[in-house]
Amino acid sequence: MFNHLEEKILRGGSISKEEALYIAETSGTAIFDLFAFANRIRSHFRGDKVGLCSIINAKSGACPEDCSFCAQSSKSKAGIAVYPLLSKEIVIQKAMEAKEWGAKRFSIVASGRKVSEKNVLDIADMISGIKDTGLIPCASLGILREEDLFILKSAGLNRYHHNLETSEGFFPQICSTHSYSEKLKTINAVKDIGLSLCSGGIFGMGETWQDRIDMAFLLRELDVDSIPINFLIPIKGTALENREFLHPFEALKIISLYRFILPQKEMRICGGRMQILGEFNSMVFLAGADSLLIGNYLTTSGRGYEDDLRLIETYGLQAD
Repeated sequence: MFNHLEEKILRGGSISKEEALYIAETSGTAIFDLFAFANRIRSHFRGDKVGLCSIINAKSGACPEDCSFCAQSSKSKAGIAVYPLLSKEIVIQKAMEAKEWGAKRFSIVASGRKVSEKNVLDIADMISGIKDTGLIPCASLGILREEDLFILKSAGLNRYHHNLETSEGFFPQICSTHSYSEKLKTINAVKDIGLSLCSGGIFGMGETWQDRIDMAFLLRELDVDSIPINFLIPIKGTALENREFLHPFEALKIISLYRFILPQKEMRICGGRMQILGEFNSMVFLAGADSLLIGNYLTTSGRGYEDDLRLIETYGLQAD
């Protein structure tokens, strides 16, 4: 069956939801066959390049939203740093550090439903500064209007990040303070003004394989450019603190499934990579990934830059 699906994809075809469910049901030693086919699809469409990006948590905590996975939510009791928007100088300094370690993209991330109009102008100035360093500027600032996005684009913003998080059916289980339709409105605004779109989700929140497939097919319909794949870290103090960690092979199978459904897209492994995969972290490329978020995440630690660069080199791939 994998042979048939690979041939179909390499000829430019797309798999169906029924075929995606077949992949999701893979178990036992067959999972290694799945990884091999996903790796070949990755190599065919994405080559030997590994995209690298880094982020800065430019405004932390005190978010009024109730997303159950997030330590920055107002409902969370997690002990995290809370601070207003950082200065341009600090943001540019962190951008330069990321550039020195090989990142090509640098994203400004701010907590909250959306940033204020004043913050939009301040961040636009930061984006201009990031572009001047030679990095590609990205941002993740919540539910923004088209007017705000246009200001950021005019300053040099290349890509906007706005996760779906999960399927539309499961989303009410993890957030009640904003709707899926509001997410889609922002995503459509991003596309309407010609920005590159980064959108994916978090896995391990209690969603089913059908939820995972439904989100992937919506991402395919939206024609996103980059898909961040995050694995839930059950942070003490959040509503999901008692969720069990995903098994590493389940996490890798998610990567392979998404490569089959979205063969030509950039697939970036982000939060929870080391915490969930541990020693199996080295298998992300074999499972179908072609991009990494390097450095630390928003409220959790990432992996040392040098370790990721060494991993990429060991696989005979090239940081890009």
